[in-house]
Amino acid sequence: MMKLYIANKNYSSWSLRPWLTLKGLGIPFEEVMVRFDDFGPGSRFHAALDAIGAGVRKVPILVEDDGFAVWETLAIAEYIADRHPEIAVWPRDPQARARARSYCAEMHAGFGSLRNLCPMNIEAYFPEIGTRLMESEAGLRKDIARIDQIWSEALAASGGPFLFGEFGAVDAYFAPVVMRATRFALPLSPAAAAYAKRIEQLPAMAEWIAAALLEQTYVAEDEPYRGHR
Repeated sequence: MMKLYIANKNYSSWSLRPWLTLKGLGIPFEEVMVRFDDFGPGSRFHAALDAIGAGVRKVPILVEDDGFAVWETLAIAEYIADRHPEIAVWPRDPQARARARSYCAEMHAGFGSLRNLCPMNIEAYFPEIGTRLMESEAGLRKDIARIDQIWSEALAASGGPFLFGEFGAVDAYFAPVVMRATRFALPLSPAAAAYAKRIEQLPAMAEWIAAALLEQTYVAEDEPYRGHR
């Protein structure tokens, strides 16, 4: 069985993407937690990842039974799709599949203001900070407008309930954005807000959230907005 190495569920947006893809699509895997709060030289975090032998000290990492490792969320999604062609990890239609991959690549490489100003922190709600940031940060306003556009256009084209009809990797890819939007109360159109609610209510997403709330850890570098309160 494949092993997926992830970090703290409360903070690790990158870990959420492949975890939700696998769990949401019913693909068996073993979860291996390596926590951010034991990080740095000589830490258990580094020791666990060094033992994989891939030369990578970041999560997520997907590891096969034979030790073959895949890292970076886009590569992991593609590998899952190749391993499970019977499951629509990506949309079946070629054009829809290309568009879904384009959205994921755009998310992977962009939206820097959203990432930097509103890190994922599932256990906390900061609507007042979100309001203040939306007023003061043009980059954040631009990011949210583009995300709303992506979600609204995809839902209108597919008819929903997810971006391309059925749940797939592209929805898992945007799940951390949903967490940021809801925790910082960032403004979304009715269609985008309804989509965010559907993602949050997915059984697999609810399982991740419940586990995140049980962690009760604090990692200062993952909560830079505390100084904005």
